[in-house]
Amino acid sequence: MAQVQVRIPEELLEKIDEWIREGKYKSRSEAIRHILMLYEEKEKTKEFYRMLVEKSREAKKNTEDLIPLDEI
Repeated sequence: MAQVQVRIPEELLEKIDEWIREGKYKSRSEAIRHILMLYEEKEKTKEFYRMLVEKSREAKKNTEDLIPLDEI
């Protein structure tokens, strides 16, 4: 694993420390890694959704090949 230095607003650091006190995370590093992982998953989900919307548009044009999402 690589080590990086990050500057974040004090309010966010306090929130991370609160999560650690609550037992949600063991350390600041763990919390930040998890937050980044969640962001990456969100971006992948958005891309998947865009692909589904595009396929649904195609299905409406080519009804013999595909089923539109709103018909499922």
